[in-house]
Amino acid sequence: MSAAALPHDPKWLRANTLFSASNGKADIALIGVPAHESSISATSAHLTPAAIRTALARYSTFSTSAKIDLVGNTFTDLGDVDSPDGVEGHECVKAAVSGLLTQHKLVIALGGDNSITYSVASALWPDLSNIGLITFDAHHDLRDGNSNGSPVWQLIQAGLPGKNIVQIGIADFANSAEYSARAQENGITVISRAELRERTITDVVSQGLEIAGAGGREIYVDLDVDVCDRSVVPACPAAMPGGISADELRQAAFLLASDKRVRAIDITEIDAALDSPDQRTVRLAALLVLEAAAGFASR
Repeated sequence: MSAAALPHDPKWLRANTLFSASNGKADIALIGVPAHESSISATSAHLTPAAIRTALARYSTFSTSAKIDLVGNTFTDLGDVDSPDGVEGHECVKAAVSGLLTQHKLVIALGGDNSITYSVASALWPDLSNIGLITFDAHHDLRDGNSNGSPVWQLIQAGLPGKNIVQIGIADFANSAEYSARAQENGITVISRAELRERTITDVVSQGLEIAGAGGREIYVDLDVDVCDRSVVPACPAAMPGGISADELRQAAFLLASDKRVRAIDITEIDAALDSPDQRTVRLAALLVLEAAAGFASR
């Protein structure tokens, strides 16, 4: 069933109606960054921002558990960044993203591959020395070079202190010993997938916020959806059997955005062309947008 064929009920507002195309001030700004060319594996992640926007029509504006209706906040959709790949693409992202934090309280960037974590964060904060980074990811993203496997390393090289970084969900057999050692050498706090079997998401997020946001630092959050179990995110090529649940990532999005230090969140590593017929991955991504918006509204 297409979005156009969905039933209309004036008492059941659809979440896609929250986002208007505007360049004015709003509480929450959505921006697509459809980078895909530097991915280690071929991907059609550039199709994903549009797919997430379409999926938003499947959901309402009301969080039953939080008793929050998102119509109480203001939203804007800034569209997609043109040609965001490579060195020239980084400049395009910089031109589109710079200054957004002066106009919006929370920026949500829709990837695209994970390379956008570097381009978006470095554009939002030209001086990275006093911000924090929290990643939900199966991978360290500390590879050499410029790819979707290197954004955290690029940020460190650009001035982000490793001690300000918390990586949650790092999986076994998804990283090399060398890059694991690099994380340790740079003082990154790593909370492995194995640890998450014994701890709640609430507890882990609280620790992440305490470390990344120490001293009131503003925080950038990277939600790499391949942290989830492969069965729930078939459109994430690097997802592994045994990842976290979709519900756990939804909880994390809400909890992170509920903290005023969190100023920007990205959602990455989904290849919409690989999704299952029921669109479970892009629908999860749309719910991450809404959970983040509800978390923000709970501040």
